[in-house]
Amino acid sequence: MTNTFHAPAPLPPPSAAVDLSGRTALVTGGGSGIGRACVLALAQAGAVVYVVDRDADAAKAVAEIAGGQAHVADLADPGAVDLLPAEVDILVNNAGLQHVAPLTEFPPERFELIQKVMVTAPFLLMRHVLPHMYAHGWGRIVNVSSVHGLRASAFKSAYVAAKHALEGLSKVAAIEGAPHGVTSNCVNPGYVRTPLVENQVRDQAAAHGISEGDVLSNVMLARSPVKRLLESEEVAAAVLWLCGPHSGYLTGASLPLDGGWTAG
Repeated sequence: MTNTFHAPAPLPPPSAAVDLSGRTALVTGGGSGIGRACVLALAQAGAVVYVVDRDADAAKAVAEIAGGQAHVADLADPGAVDLLPAEVDILVNNAGLQHVAPLTEFPPERFELIQKVMVTAPFLLMRHVLPHMYAHGWGRIVNVSSVHGLRASAFKSAYVAAKHALEGLSKVAAIEGAPHGVTSNCVNPGYVRTPLVENQVRDQAAAHGISEGDVLSNVMLARSPVKRLLESEEVAAAVLWLCGPHSGYLTGASLPLDGGWTAG
């Protein structure tokens, strides 16, 4: 247990780049979007990164760029976690999926699948890697939550429920991990520029007979004072900072990257 009455080792100056040399990181959903950006940011900082994705080609492609290792896994299968590396210093729970439908029409099997991937898998991964973190007195868990971990939207019952559950799980990990030098935090992006979101913008523009710009400003970003999509690299930069030396006192927190959405 860390001695409460003594300061930690001297920190580098705040302007110094995050150096993760000698650390290992595991990123789920690492083959594309936010996960891919996190893999590249962590690798650039010196970490060896395990890229976990159910898309074998995507995982291998990103791992090759990052100089890491690809692991193909369907996180809806609880047994898949047991086959992943356990000697991990940094865990980024990013994998997720979405389904939009009214509660009265929401398929129960889809609801259950979303909970498996976005709640049960992070729980199992924490159980999998925490013994290594505890043994070495250092660890970072970063959960890619969402603004929907803090706010609700209609027709997204499974996603909102899963992200709220992930927030609670993250806080428990923070409390239990604190005596062992392990932090656990969430980052909470709003709408991020990914192929999935861009396709949604095009589809809604066509369906409603409005411009893609109007879809962004009047539909997707209606509750966000900052009227632009968030970039994956911006999320990855926040994840990287949470793994650095100046974030060791920040744990159990939720970091909104939502353009002011939750400020109102």
